[in-house]
This record gives sequence, structure tokens and C-alpha cells, in this order.
Amino acid sequence: MTAEQILAQLVAFASVVGQPNKAIVDWIARHAEGCGAKITILPGPEGDRANLFATLGPSDVPGFILSGHMDVVPASEPGWTTDPFTLRARGERLFGRGTSDMKSFLACVLAALPALAARPLARPVHLAFSYDEEAGCRGVRHLIDHLPQLCAKPQGCIVGEPSGMRAVRAHKGKAAARIEIRGRSGHSSRPDQGLNAIHAMATVLTEAVRSAEALKAGPLDASFAPPYSSLQIGLIGGGQALNIIPDFCGAEIEARAIAGVSPAALLAPVQATAARLGAQGFDVGWDLLSEYPALSLAAEAPLASLLRDLTGQEPLAAVSYGTEAGLYQAAGIEAIICGPGDIARAHRPDEYIEISEVAACQRMIEDLGERLRS
Repeated sequence: MTAEQILAQLVAFASVVGQPNKAIVDWIARHAEGCGAKITILPGPEGDRANLFATLGPSDVPGFILSGHMDVVPASEPGWTTDPFTLRARGERLFGRGTSDMKSFLACVLAALPALAARPLARPVHLAFSYDEEAGCRGVRHLIDHLPQLCAKPQGCIVGEPSGMRAVRAHKGKAAARIEIRGRSGHSSRPDQGLNAIHAMATVLTEAVRSAEALKAGPLDASFAPPYSSLQIGLIGGGQALNIIPDFCGAEIEARAIAGVSPAALLAPVQATAARLGAQGFDVGWDLLSEYPALSLAAEAPLASLLRDLTGQEPLAAVSYGTEAGLYQAAGIEAIICGPGDIARAHRPDEYIEISEVAACQRMIEDLGERLRS
């Protein structure tokens, strides 16, 4: 099957984040096994989702991981001019949910398997396909935990997030949290008899804004735009009516950290402010929704040199969005980003991939296989 034919199959699976993914996992497993790959399906603790790991070549010597996620964000936003779960060609573009983020990379990997299998590989190529990346890289953590039982420690990992087929050496880390404050309701004419949860949340949000402003002073890394870590309040809700003292308020905040800074630590002053509300009679909940570390690969690293050769372009120093690559690096495996598509097209109506990008990605993977043959 061609990469375009495989992409049509993958797009047809509405593998939305947080939902069961057995159908797409089983299809990929059958295809990869038919090409001679050794398959391991790794169910997650949720019970209805799984990661997939596959190997071509000897698993007892160091090789390279090709990493991607099978989930996509929902396609409920208005503006789609085609069925988001049916691949449509228009000129030199292929439209559908996940075409840029990031089922085209998966399709290129799967389309390259016959060429890789035809080579006597001295070092292996591993496929590491995860679930729920769009919910804070939840699934891949379980896959990484199993790697020591699945293969020799890999030399490197290529994460195929959309980068225009130009490798990227670094990205920011992220942590996100939900705060829930419960007070006491009552009539707004007697504020002395209630506990206003929105007023209490205002003190927490004031600290979040203060922290966000303070981060602009540094530490700084000019590779990123902006060159500093950031913090923002993204969602807030509470209250029932204007004349009722609100007994509940919830908010979600996120922090994005440059390399060398802990994303969760950036949220610590906000969490401490929220916790102090307990002494005033409020019930305060803090739920860490997601966290993943930054990626930072040196320009002179062997993996950066390899991608420079495979793509013919100097790797970009950094991007501000996050990926699973930081988790691989945290596990001691060098990682880099390189895949077809553009992050600006992701999570939008009429998401698309250029046919030329698909061809370039498959060529890169097959060239990697050529370097690994005996």
C-alpha cells in the first residue's frame, strides 16, 4: 500500500483523544506484522486504550525509534468543508483530521516497512505508536516504561510531529492544573453569611498573573519564542446567578517552561496561594492535569547530525509547542522532532498535508533504513 492509501485508512479511524482505540491499533498491527515486524500491544491502565510497539531487525542491539501518536483532537469545530474522517485530495493537498498532526507520519512509517524489511538490517527500526498524546502525553509514559523489556537501549528517537520535515532540537515543557474552590452559598444581600468562591479564586488568579509577569525577567533562552517560560489562566467558571453568593469556582492554568526549568515548579506559587484559602474555610482542590519535560538536544549530538544528513537541512534550535520527545530524553534516550506537516494547520478545520511532504518523509525513513543495513 502507498502512504496515501494507508493515510486514508488511518484518517477513517476517529481515534479521538480519550476514547477507545482498539480499531486503529489492530489495523496497524496487522499491517506491520504483514511486513515482517514483531508486534507488541501494550494496554494502558484505562483498559480501553493501548500503545503499539513494533520492531524490524534485531531487537538486542541499539537502533532507532520512530515515534508518533495515534490519537487526534475532536473534529467538532465549524468550518470543515469535507468529512474530517474521510481523506480528500484537492490538488497537491490531502485533507482530513490528523493529516498534519500526525497520522501522515504514521502512514509514511508504515508505507516504508516493506523497503525496510527487504534490507538485512544490522540495527533495528522500532515503531512506538502511542495513545492520548493530545491529553498531555499520557499513553507514551507506559510505553517508555516497557522499553527495557522490548529492546536494547535505542540510540535515538525521531518523534514525527509536524515540523515541515526540518528537524527540531528543543521544545518547552508544560504542566497544567485545575483548581476547584468550594465556599458557602447564600443571598448576595448577606455576604457576611457566605463564602464567595469567586472572590477567593481572584486571589489565586492574581498570584498567577503576578507569576506570569515575573517570568518575563528570566531565565531566558533566545532559542524560544518568547524566550522565557510562561504561565496563563486558560479557563474559569463559577456562580449561578448575580444575587447568589457563588459557592464554587473552577479554573485551569498552564505553565510552559524553557529547558532546565521544571514546569510544575512554575505552578508552585499559585498552588501555595490556593492552599492557604483552606484556613479561611474554603475547600480547595488541586489536580495536576498533565506534565511533560522540555526537550534539549545539543547541536553537536549524533542524532542531530544524523537528521541533518537525512533531511539536508540544519535542524531548528527550538519550537515552543511540546511533544513526547522530552519524555524519551528524560528516560535517557536522545530524541529529536522531525515530521511532515505544519503545526499551524493542526487542530483547525480543513487540516491538510502536502503530498510532497509525505514523499519526503517516506524517503527519509527509507534512507535511515539504508544506513542501518548490514
